[in-house]
Amino acid sequence: MDDNNRPNHIEDALAELHTGQWFGWANSKKKLEDIVYADLILHPKCYVDGEYKDNPYSKPTESELNTKLKSMQDAWDLQNDSYKSKRRAEYPSVEDQLDDLYHNGIDGWKTTIKAVKDKHSKG
Repeated sequence: MDDNNRPNHIEDALAELHTGQWFGWANSKKKLEDIVYADLILHPKCYVDGEYKDNPYSKPTESELNTKLKSMQDAWDLQNDSYKSKRRAEYPSVEDQLDDLYHNGIDGWKTTIKAVKDKHSKG
């Protein structure tokens, strides 16, 4: 994860696949940003359901991990850095919107909502 907790390395995707220490890196002295798929190893044993046993997991392909990482990044972006998330953060609460409707009618409410939509447009 980067400083904003956005997934940014295949290790993030691996950690999402299974819990516990089921994988490692062939050269653990490298910095994470220098570690690549070729460094990925599976531990022969790991904890599964609280029991230490032979590792039941298989090594995912590099393509599978990259696809998983991209999916995690897209989900993070949608939640934290999209026009939708920015709008969500600025829209008045439901209670305030209802109060706006009551006092200012639908046109007053539309004006309030349109200002946020215009500020954080889709494109």
